[in-house]
Amino acid sequence: VQLQAFGGGLVQAGGSLRLSCAASGHTFSSYHVGWFRQAPGNEREFVASISRDGALRYYADSVKGRFTGSRDSAKNTVYLQMNSLKPEDTAMYYCAASRSYVGGSSTTYDYWGQGTLVTVSS
Repeated sequence: VQLQAFGGGLVQAGGSLRLSCAASGHTFSSYHVGWFRQAPGNEREFVASISRDGALRYYADSVKGRFTGSRDSAKNTVYLQMNSLKPEDTAMYYCAASRSYVGGSSTTYDYWGQGTLVTVSS
């Protein structure tokens, strides 16, 4: 499956963005999807994940209550709604897909998108 993440941009602190992860090549509903981010000089970290049927959603403590994952099977797309953004949310955001795993370990995801940059100004 090929993934493409988009929707990043520059936003002021307190603002919102919605990231999208579009899939091609396979039916996206067969995959769990995770969101990860990497800021300059930092390691890649888990942000959120959503199960293939959308019933299970997990979030990093740093984004819980501000970010919401969802998916639209008809559009083969997964979303990450990001509200109340903070400067520390600035990073390259990646989506990833796995047939068997819906948690927070990046090494267990098989397919990755190219990333979309989110910059939050103070």
